[in-house]
Amino acid sequence: MKRIYSYTEKIFERIASITTSILGNSITFILAFCLVIFWWINNLFTTRDLHQIIGDLIFGTTFLSLFIIQKSFNRFSGSLHLKVNELVSSHEPANNSVINAEEKTEREITELSKEYAELAEQVKALEDQNSLN
Repeated sequence: MKRIYSYTEKIFERIASITTSILGNSITFILAFCLVIFWWINNLFTTRDLHQIIGDLIFGTTFLSLFIIQKSFNRFSGSLHLKVNELVSSHEPANNSVINAEEKTEREITELSKEYAELAEQVKALEDQNSLN
């Protein structure tokens, strides 16, 4: 059962990564823009009331905003990961296992988080001992 769950998680993470890349792609935005323009033109010539036309305009604008926000987030996230990787790699005593953490599976990230939580508890225990002395 554990192996099935692990396999399912890997597949889901791969699909999520691919979807994020596709939604943040400029070509995908252009295709979505063309689709929205086609939708607007197609619905513009039908006899409908003003509320439906405004609703379509808002829907199309919101739909396109999804792609713009995803593109912006991908760029921001990529630059942030580069900066963190540079800081970790330039600091000798740092744990290099956190480099490219964005490419690790959720399980690997959870294990690293547990290691850091244990380290934080050890540091707190040492601080408590020092404050008592």
